[in-house]
Amino acid sequence: MIVVTGGAGFIGANFVRQCVEEGDEPVLVVDKLTYAGNLENLKTLDADRRLSFVRADICDAPAMADLLRQHAPRAVVHFAAESHVDRSIHDPGQFVVTNVNGTFALLEAARSHVERQGAARRDAFRFLHVSTDEVYGSLDDDDAPFNESTPYAPNSPYAASKAASDHLVRAYHHTYGLPTLTTNCSNNYGPFQFPEKLIPLMILNALEGKPLPVYGDGLNVRDWLFVADHCRGIRDVLARGRPGETYNIGGRNEMRNIDVVRTICSILDEQRPKPAGRYADQITPVKDRRGHDRRYAIDPRRIEAEIGWKPAETFDTGIRRTVAWYLAHPEWVAHVRTGAYREWIDLQYGAAGAS
Repeated sequence: MIVVTGGAGFIGANFVRQCVEEGDEPVLVVDKLTYAGNLENLKTLDADRRLSFVRADICDAPAMADLLRQHAPRAVVHFAAESHVDRSIHDPGQFVVTNVNGTFALLEAARSHVERQGAARRDAFRFLHVSTDEVYGSLDDDDAPFNESTPYAPNSPYAASKAASDHLVRAYHHTYGLPTLTTNCSNNYGPFQFPEKLIPLMILNALEGKPLPVYGDGLNVRDWLFVADHCRGIRDVLARGRPGETYNIGGRNEMRNIDVVRTICSILDEQRPKPAGRYADQITPVKDRRGHDRRYAIDPRRIEAEIGWKPAETFDTGIRRTVAWYLAHPEWVAHVRTGAYREWIDLQYGAAGAS
């Protein structure tokens, strides 16, 4: 079996669903079920005996060691992380605890697990660590995209905590011989994304007639990757990646934030037109995020050449699938948008996010 940490979160749940729906291997989900972890993301898989769940904190080192000892997985796929830049600015300590200490606890558990195995199982084991392009810092408009050799230059507490965890994973491979793999992805979007992130926030605020808060001048650039493409890339790296290596997974879809928001508005104008006016009328500039990185872009040539992965979705096809999913799942949206969620949006964006 494989163990998937953070498997009830956005990317983790999409990965688990893909593994169960397209594969035949048992999957054990480990998730603390914080605000962004939601078992409803896996609800349609309830009857599948290949899927099991343990509620646990990756920072609980004895629990992680016991779990790997009990289940003896052939791989750990590590998604569990605090992942929102804005939250890291408000509460950096939690990001250090989860992303650094939690990864350390998992690596120690994996090291002990591998040392108990025979040679064949030891060589076949993989620890795949899912990271982010934000560890590389920010690009100017004319800079080449990030590649696997780009020096680390994290600019937010979130990015710094992920960079630290990346370095731990690298060290455990080179010091202890743990068969690790690291993937650094660009901005994900798609079904089941918690609505604090840009794309679902814009979709839902638009539908509810609320302002669409856009940081600063809206010209910050991100490289967008449909979540199903990302999950397939992770599965391909798990199957064919070289231990100790890093693979950057990018969608080749660089877009300015304001253009992403305008695209969402245009799709909603088609699929759920307002009685009067257009959704773009709701776009509202807000004060820029502190330390806001200007541009991210990933060069995915290594994973394309070595692994044979390429994204199946363009931004146009992926964003249309995403908008359609949120339109079709109002119950899911209602269940995840708790009072705590509303308080957070109000804190972050003020009247522009909540009015």
